[in-house]
Amino acid sequence: MIRTTLLLGGARSGKSRLAQALAEQEEGRLIYVATAAAHDGEMAERIARHQQDRCARWETVEEQLDLAGVLDRHGREGNVLLVDCLTLWLSNLMLAERDLGAAAEALVTALARQEGHVILVSNEVGSGIVPETPLGRAFRDEAGRLNQTIAAKADRVALVVAGLPLWLKLADRRMA
Repeated sequence: MIRTTLLLGGARSGKSRLAQALAEQEEGRLIYVATAAAHDGEMAERIARHQQDRCARWETVEEQLDLAGVLDRHGREGNVLLVDCLTLWLSNLMLAERDLGAAAEALVTALARQEGHVILVSNEVGSGIVPETPLGRAFRDEAGRLNQTIAAKADRVALVVAGLPLWLKLADRRMA
């Protein structure tokens, strides 16, 4: 049984759309775990578009910092959780000056306890230019470390480019 799927890709690569499609193929309760906060009008519009794209089967849980807690509360058998996205969660943690290592460890531990399927979306930010600021470079480095940590534990991992998944890791070879 696949318990954890990680979808990586650049901005507007189609990773969220793929995550939603994978989740909607499954039976059971669909829970969208939103890590974004609407700090400005443009982000509020993005959030509204994502909400409109989801069918009535979806429940939404908003959580900017405690992903492990959300997984522990909702990660039951028969539930499908879609976490969108890890890089927004990471930036929230950095801005709140949280211990990133402890948060990542708590997330990995919570993922290991899951009885349902968790689909995680994350940006692949290390393929572009080197960020100009120290904060930008720290974010890029932390995102790379987080993606590697989650990918190592996930049952399947895909890189999404132009809406197409390139499966990097498959627990079930029938997916290929």
